Amino acid sequence: MNEIRQKYYPTVLQAIHLIILYIFIQTVVDFPLALYDYYNGTDYLYNPFKKITLGVGSTFFILYYGFRKSKAPFLQVFPMKFFNPLILIPIATFLWGAHNLLEIVGNLMDKFIPAPAWFWEMFSKIFDGDFGWWGAFLKVAVIAPIVEELIFRGLILQGFRRNYNGFIAVLMSALLFALFHLNPWQFPATFILGLLLGWLVLRTNSILLAILGHSINNALVLLTITYWESIQLHPIYLMEKKDFYFTSVLVVLGSAVIIYLLSIVWWKKKSSQQ
Repeated sequence: MNEIRQKYYPTVLQAIHLIILYIFIQTVVDFPLALYDYYNGTDYLYNPFKKITLGVGSTFFILYYGFRKSKAPFLQVFPMKFFNPLILIPIATFLWGAHNLLEIVGNLMDKFIPAPAWFWEMFSKIFDGDFGWWGAFLKVAVIAPIVEELIFRGLILQGFRRNYNGFIAVLMSALLFALFHLNPWQFPATFILGLLLGWLVLRTNSILLAILGHSINNALVLLTITYWESIQLHPIYLMEKKDFYFTSVLVVLGSAVIIYLLSIVWWKKKSSQQ
């Protein structure tokens, strides 16, 4: 008789359910407020107190719900091993190069599936803060990375690691992470970011590194949007496009090798302890 393999929480279907539940909790409040604002000329949907209350409440509920369902120790669901801090440098350079190369994908998507004007308006609002630039930084480079990493590289990836091999676990968690943003034009960037962060967690067993990597990514995007005109005047951005992209490829590949080398000691140490 074949032995039935135990399934741990969450499986792929359970992770999809968890994400839908998280989105539903926020939508069940946001949708009525959006309708009320539309017909009454108010702005309750973007009220800072409402956003903080809903964001904190829904996040704590999902984390508590998922953690209880996992029936695993806290540090197994949210691993916090030490890592070499120097690894943050090649992570930043990898993301810089990847952002440049994703410009090619973005140009192709604009050619065949151009984003409507409302999308760019909505996308720009993500980087608006209630307290100026630092408010935007707090939202996109601090709060968002913590929340999303605890869910995707914490609850979801750690459950996947117990159910599937490392490749499938990282691939599926990255795919769900990209789909979670409900944005086809942002999908390539979020998918690549999800792959990188999942790989980092597998290499270091540290969700803290994933949070910092996510924060670096979002900070780069925020800085690029804020200082776009000045950045474009830097000599490296004035290179011929083919040379610029070739340089970016070298940066991405070189950074990936350095990330691997800087994480190998910690990986071996972790493996010996298991």
